[in-house]
Amino acid sequence: MLIRAFVQDDLARLTELTIDTFRPFFEDSVGTLLDGLVLATLHAGWRDDYREQVPALHDPARHKYVAVAETDGGVIAGYVAWQADPTRLHGEITLLAVDREHRGDRTGTALCEHAFADLRGRGTKLVEIGTGGDAFHAPARALYESLGCVRFPTAHYYRQL
Repeated sequence: MLIRAFVQDDLARLTELTIDTFRPFFEDSVGTLLDGLVLATLHAGWRDDYREQVPALHDPARHKYVAVAETDGGVIAGYVAWQADPTRLHGEITLLAVDREHRGDRTGTALCEHAFADLRGRGTKLVEIGTGGDAFHAPARALYESLGCVRFPTAHYYRQL
């Protein structure tokens, strides 16, 4: 597996991969909350949200970077996006998406380690990575804990009015 820098030609595949990766979360997890009210109210356009978000992930002038995992056959298996805040010595993994065929083969680990190494090279002392507490995000939590990340619990609540 080759980890390489993002190039503009990757954009369509990364957007498609992001939507495919998070479809079960929006349709099965969020979509069931309060009989679909949370999805309809907050995330009805989640696909379009990713179509806007993914192109903005790589902007080195703003300390935002993307790296892509590519198989020996040139297929994109996943990607990681991160940003650095040089004044606070803080970094954040903003998005990690791995194709379902490559989950469990250490692609996510390699991508995170790549981002961590880049951040370390920029003088970052602390990196943040967030995920959900639902069943969909359980593999992500396991990955981040295996990388030595420390979980800080938060809670979000919704109520129909």
